[in-house]
Amino acid sequence: MASISAYLTFNGNCREAMTFYQACLGGELTFQTVNDTPASDHLPVEIKKQVIHSTLINGELVIMGTDMVGEKGLIKGNAVSLMLLCNSEDETKTCYEKLSQDGEQTHPPEVSFWGAWFGDLTDKYGNQWLLHCSANHN
Repeated sequence: MASISAYLTFNGNCREAMTFYQACLGGELTFQTVNDTPASDHLPVEIKKQVIHSTLINGELVIMGTDMVGEKGLIKGNAVSLMLLCNSEDETKTCYEKLSQDGEQTHPPEVSFWGAWFGDLTDKYGNQWLLHCSANHN
């Protein structure tokens, strides 16, 4: 079965953001910088520390990120959200508090009309998060 993972693009602060997500969600975090690539000899010094690829893995949770922004620059919008499926009410509330630190708590977790714990937020990097915990997990 195919799977899908979040791949986030940052404007030079990928290392900071992914380290923040690791502090919030746990897991193993790896980075590859531009300096680690064969092309680094042909690139300006100021770009060599930028992250070309990072991966945060905690069980089945996978978030990837980069500082590599296309020619049009970084365009943030609300077309994509990260859905975090939690295992308990407590985990939902804890992750919500951590991820919303210095961001915007748009909808604190509460029991939804469909019976699950649900909340949403925008983190301090401008990324949208949806947190959900099924009614059969408490």
